[in-house]
Amino acid sequence: MRMIKKEYDQMTDEQLVIGMAGGDQRAFDKLYGRYSSALLSYFMRMLWRDREKSEDFVHDFFTKLIHRPELFDTTRSFKTWMYSVANNMCKNEYKKQEIRKNTSNGLDHTYSVSDVNKNTENQVHHTLFKEAYDYQVTQLEDKHREVFEMRHFDGLSIKEIAEALAISEGTIKSRLFYATKYLAQGLKEYQPEHHTKQS
Repeated sequence: MRMIKKEYDQMTDEQLVIGMAGGDQRAFDKLYGRYSSALLSYFMRMLWRDREKSEDFVHDFFTKLIHRPELFDTTRSFKTWMYSVANNMCKNEYKKQEIRKNTSNGLDHTYSVSDVNKNTENQVHHTLFKEAYDYQVTQLEDKHREVFEMRHFDGLSIKEIAEALAISEGTIKSRLFYATKYLAQGLKEYQPEHHTKQS
């Protein structure tokens, strides 16, 4: 008997992978619908806001899943496994780019100011903060940046990050603390009290 759409909605991620491994196209479509956007956002942040590259990585991830669903251990959380694989894909890409980046100045983002309303002090302050924040995040060591972004941008719990990266929760907490401290130090001139004094 064919399952109706509602039944797919009620299936867990792990059940969908099992169904997909059995050739169920709708199971794959449902899984893709659940996670493709989140995965694209993750790759966009990790791969220098390169949308074309990020879309390729999303395609590659799901292609691998289609052809080798046995790579996923169904006793694990699909979500944490997905981020673990995505993280490894990014690390492999960093290695490929390492030689090309030797002459880079470290700035991975470009910014354009096109909003004509950015003419008040608060709006300019906000824009400068956003640019400084994005830049400071790129300056974190990879191991600190990945846990910071997985926690605050992807919304993963400390436990989920630990499972995805196969390291202890204590190490995750330590790296989060370091990243937060580093960003606070680098952005201290944008703190309200400091901004008021400079006005």
